[in-house]
Amino acid sequence: MPFTVYLLAFTIFSVTTSEFLVAGMMPSLAAAFDVPVDQIGYLISLYAAGMVLGGPLLTVGLLRLRAPNKTSLLYLLGFYAVAQAAAAMATCYDTLAIARTVTGVAGSACFGVALAICAEQVAVQARGRAASIVIGGLMLATVLGVPLATLVDQHWGWRASFWLVVALTLGCAAIIGRRVPSTRTAGALSLAAELAAFSNRHLWAAYMTSGLIIGATFAAFSYFTPILTQVTGLPLEAMPWLLAAYGAANVLGNTLVGRYADRYSLPIMLGGLIVLSLTLVLFALFAHSAAISLTALLAIGLVGVPMNPAMIARVMATAHPGALVNTVHTSVINAGLGVGAWLGGVGIATGHGLRSPLWVGAALAALGLISLLPYLTRRPAGAQQGTP
Repeated sequence: MPFTVYLLAFTIFSVTTSEFLVAGMMPSLAAAFDVPVDQIGYLISLYAAGMVLGGPLLTVGLLRLRAPNKTSLLYLLGFYAVAQAAAAMATCYDTLAIARTVTGVAGSACFGVALAICAEQVAVQARGRAASIVIGGLMLATVLGVPLATLVDQHWGWRASFWLVVALTLGCAAIIGRRVPSTRTAGALSLAAELAAFSNRHLWAAYMTSGLIIGATFAAFSYFTPILTQVTGLPLEAMPWLLAAYGAANVLGNTLVGRYADRYSLPIMLGGLIVLSLTLVLFALFAHSAAISLTALLAIGLVGVPMNPAMIARVMATAHPGALVNTVHTSVINAGLGVGAWLGGVGIATGHGLRSPLWVGAALAALGLISLLPYLTRRPAGAQQGTP
């Protein structure tokens, strides 16, 4: 793999640490802004909403400017750092919510452009594996970034955690500026070609499955801290280490899936969704048991987010893997993330208890399985290489 691929993984690590750090500091943020836990969970949804709505529009603007992908990524990282700094300085919940939405806009475009650069750097048959390395930055954020941010929050406060991400983002931009080779200029022709890809219904089918997978996972993940501390009865001080264990499972699952994603994207998603749905049901039924809860946490870590390389390989096999196609995929994934986190919060807010996000996740995983059924026995016409 080119060294550039690993630098792009560092970019995703920086961005994703910011996206998920709220999950590890819900009690601190709820106390700081004097709001209930479910409103803090909505901060994850707002970040995802920014990725869903703003990322593709920002990417289209960059494409029309005919900026090289490397230049676009550097601009986006600078924009991201400014928005993250605004979040770190927020003095009320509304300001923090707006800042989270803006960082989501920049984050979505960062994902899309990073994956487009990745696709330029490797052979077609290696795109799934290369993407798994780039997305490995997301897994590393869960195993290192989020637990580190949680520890910083517990010792120096939540603002310090947000400033940590600002430093990571600026460091990432500096390294990319020096070490990533020049990339192609994205012009009007590439924009037209990418827009044409959206007439492919199999691309939208792939997007739908991706959104459901991530929605199922984050309906549960967004509320791990209150579930494990208030239902299972584990100490709050254990959460950084439990989140680190979850992240380690993400890394392991991503590594395994990445090796086979190009050839077996559908079987990987099918098996992963079966395991995910059953695990969430067991977790919901036996959340009072520490042994079952911890086993479920690790199982969700192994099969949830690590399906990303298979999801990306499926999309790249169905349409040209340019910046816009990848950004819209990122937006769809984050739509699933936001809807999952939001529905989990709705379940809690309407009095169904802290286990309700787990039932929401199980239902979304079941819908993901249903969305795969039409593709299990045939190969859609018009798809490019791989299994769409």
